[in-house]
Amino acid sequence: MQDYRLQQAQVYTDLNGLNAIKTEARTDKRAALEQVAKQFESLFLQEMLKSMRKAGEVFEEGNYLSGGNESKTYRDMFDSQISLSMTSGTGTGLAEALVRQLSRQISGMDSSGEKLAGHKSDIADYDRSLPALSRDLPQQLAEVKDLASAVVPGDSGGAGESMPARFESPEHFVSELMPVAQQVARESGVDPRLMVAQAALETGWGQHMIEGDANEPSFNLFGIKADSRWSGEAVRITTTEFRDGVPMKEQADFRAYPDYESSFRDYVNFLNDNPRYRDVLSSADKPEEFAEKLQEAGYATDPEYGSKIRSIMNRDTLMNLSMRDAGVEE
Repeated sequence: MQDYRLQQAQVYTDLNGLNAIKTEARTDKRAALEQVAKQFESLFLQEMLKSMRKAGEVFEEGNYLSGGNESKTYRDMFDSQISLSMTSGTGTGLAEALVRQLSRQISGMDSSGEKLAGHKSDIADYDRSLPALSRDLPQQLAEVKDLASAVVPGDSGGAGESMPARFESPEHFVSELMPVAQQVARESGVDPRLMVAQAALETGWGQHMIEGDANEPSFNLFGIKADSRWSGEAVRITTTEFRDGVPMKEQADFRAYPDYESSFRDYVNFLNDNPRYRDVLSSADKPEEFAEKLQEAGYATDPEYGSKIRSIMNRDTLMNLSMRDAGVEE
């Protein structure tokens, strides 16, 4: 049923009718469009009447019966109302033509101005019914609880437990870590080949992983130190740093992770959180340039750090696997 306030739009002094048109547009776009079209048609007719009155003013000059300003004011009010009344029925056809034309541009309406069957304009149009519960649901819930209680903490089969603490060869290193790098790359945009190459440089292809005093693995692939910003686990080792181009042995704390995936993700977060690497990340899709900018930003003290990453990245071990994963025949 049409909102009674829409009927007030046919009285030119009542603005509530215009507000009702706006409300109606949320639920019934065609009805609102018809009312707007009629309002436009009434304005068009009002301008026509005004032009006609203007043309007749020449005959009113010197006519004492023509009245003064008060008479013209009431005449304009009459014209405004009669222009609305003229559109309440079939009108001149202008409103109907506007509805046909504009309905094509409104979502949820077809070319004839009717509402599309599948269009949802209100929350009430959405199906809020729930599917019937399966009779086997209680049994399935019990099985899930049994499986969950049988899992021992630390034996979850995650990346840290399923992957070795050390790797047998460069091929083994790449084949194990490339899938993890590719997963992180899809979210970060950093080239997975570059990440694996840098990890290979930092760990000697997984042969020299950072470990604690009790040989516990840190899964730290990128040599990120545990500074004051790090609140997680850490291990202390002796590392080589270049001071004024001279290699020196120093004690330093490095971040420790539960698995290799956490190391990849923390590497990306580490770059994102440091303003000095902002220019590096702008070349995420250009690994060669990325490696060079990483060195220039001071990621490592080794003056040949960028060129070493590029050299590893272009090795057959990485190139062949990347081509195979991309579906390119060798």
